[in-house]
Amino acid sequence: MGLTQSIRMALRSIKGNKMRAFLTMLGIIIGVASVIVLISIGQGSSKAVASQINSLGTNLITVNVNNSEIAKLSAEKAEKFKTIEGVKAIAPAVSGRVNVKNGNTSTQVSLTGTNEAYQTIRDMQVTRGRFITDIDVEYRQKIAVLGSNTAQTLFGFSNPVGQSVQVNGASYKVVGVLASKGGSLGQSGDDVIIMPLSTAQRVVKNMNVQSVYIQAKSEGQLNFVMARAQGILMGMFPNNQDSYSVFNQQDLMNTVSSVSNTMTMMLGGIAAISLLVGGIGIMNIMLVSVSERTKEIGIRKAIGAKRRDILLQFLIEAIVLSALGGLAGVGIGLAVAKIFSAATGTAIAFSTSVTLLAFLFSLAIGILFGVFPANKASKLHPIQALRYE
Repeated sequence: MGLTQSIRMALRSIKGNKMRAFLTMLGIIIGVASVIVLISIGQGSSKAVASQINSLGTNLITVNVNNSEIAKLSAEKAEKFKTIEGVKAIAPAVSGRVNVKNGNTSTQVSLTGTNEAYQTIRDMQVTRGRFITDIDVEYRQKIAVLGSNTAQTLFGFSNPVGQSVQVNGASYKVVGVLASKGGSLGQSGDDVIIMPLSTAQRVVKNMNVQSVYIQAKSEGQLNFVMARAQGILMGMFPNNQDSYSVFNQQDLMNTVSSVSNTMTMMLGGIAAISLLVGGIGIMNIMLVSVSERTKEIGIRKAIGAKRRDILLQFLIEAIVLSALGGLAGVGIGLAVAKIFSAATGTAIAFSTSVTLLAFLFSLAIGILFGVFPANKASKLHPIQALRYE
């Protein structure tokens, strides 16, 4: 008996028991759909986090002073990082929380005091007005650039450029508004106010620099620049390595990717368990089918069907069941993932390789769990099969 005829008989058998076939396939359908949905969500989350990290700036190295009482890093000392070969620009910064007020409207936002290079290093865009300049830093200008959320909260839809805001009770002129950057690593990049470094130091009452953002000229020079920066800090603060930290985007990306990949593998593994359960369901139903069709098997053997013909027939039935379940699971998984993304705003990322692997795994399940009942059917003796009640 040919393969085409075997597939035709398998489909005829499935069609004759539609409800049983559907219930048999249900485990495979749920398993394949779960694998696709959960891994799509996991990979989408990984890409979203990677995008957030990249939004922090390009070729970025960050120096953070953890204990400013021990490691006192002034803006003048921070200029030493400029001497490192491969450094494109640096932006020393101070930060804090401040109350900003316009008329009767007030809000609490993050304050960053820095220089002109900060805009390029952190990849910031200005939608209205301008960014701060090094001249503003030099002359301690009482000006401010507002984040998009800060501007909307204080001024609504009117243009804040040229108007004044109260920061901790003192008046500052608004010279620009930033484009929205969205959230990044759990923090909003839009609820901010940016001032010249020298001006912000007076606001936060701290003349030391808390962070230095260093931009390397290329990604290939990141590790070299980072090593040199650590060397400079060790020279500035000997025996005080715990008072500062240095990290780059790639370190952060690798850490986040490692965690995300582990979580994605766990989610995929949990979903794959339902595929195994579906395979057990196929085996059980096929064993029942062998019992129900014992006389049919006896008749076929009596008229010349060989053991391999019976084995192939039942094995193909199991594979067809798992293949149909796999196809249905792929379709449902893709649809559910898209609906979930649209409903919750969660980022998803479909992977052709994962989808194909889930489908092939469902076929493998059909073969694995279909072999035992198919083998049992093929071993039936024709005389005993014909006498079976």
